[in-house]
Amino acid sequence: MAEAKGLAKPVKLQAELAELLGATELPRTEITKKLWDYIKANKLQTKTENGAPENAGKFIVADAKLLPIFRKTKSTSKSGKLTDLTGLKEGETINMMQMAAVVGANIID
Repeated sequence: MAEAKGLAKPVKLQAELAELLGATELPRTEITKKLWDYIKANKLQTKTENGAPENAGKFIVADAKLLPIFRKTKSTSKSGKLTDLTGLKEGETINMMQMAAVVGANIID
């Protein structure tokens, strides 16, 4: 059987993410899927920045379990855009487009 590559290759997860997802290694695609499953199950989406959770919208509300995972995120994209969530507080939101940076910040190279 061929070895998985790219997004399908399992990566090691940092402790907080591993605890939330119940696994120490997962492919990036599965990490993102499981994070979204958690967000939807706990109704942590909102249509407005820092709005109340309403289970719909492009913003994700940081709860006590997501906060330590989000706070590890400080990266610069290829286009030069900085994503710095280190000062995020519980109840504040991130844009769903920042999820790739969050996943990247919570894996061990």
